[in-house]
Amino acid sequence: MRRELLLLRRAVWPLRDAISSLRSETTPFITDETRIYLRDCYDHAVQLIDLLESYRDIAGDTRDYYLSTISNRMNEVMKTLTVIATIFLPLSFIAGVYGMNFNPSVSKWNMPELNWRFGYFYSLGLMVAVAAGMLWWFKWRGWLSGYGEERPRVEDEKSS
Repeated sequence: MRRELLLLRRAVWPLRDAISSLRSETTPFITDETRIYLRDCYDHAVQLIDLLESYRDIAGDTRDYYLSTISNRMNEVMKTLTVIATIFLPLSFIAGVYGMNFNPSVSKWNMPELNWRFGYFYSLGLMVAVAAGMLWWFKWRGWLSGYGEERPRVEDEKSS
């Protein structure tokens, strides 16, 4: 739309100049009645150029608003993906450590919980506790959308 408005402005601008030069010429072919008509045409051309400039600015503002909306939506998606990746990072670490299968009979420091009856449930519980703790902390900091307002800073709490 902006390109078409610019094309129209480029078409009207020479007309304004041509009408202005015809209006100012002193030839016997241009009568006083024609000069009045040319003055009206010149005023209309100037108004049309101003209108095209306004519409071009509005089209630019609309485009900027659209791009800003898309950028905000992408930022929300990136925020969600970051939270998910942040939650799964320590879970992957815990699963990786327990997946190494150290032999506890060789050394007392080699994961004795691998021989526990509930060692599997311990590792799953640890993962659930870490994920729940991180979700709680994200919610408490106001980093999860849809969970209320952001928690006020310490400076804000002291001043109120």
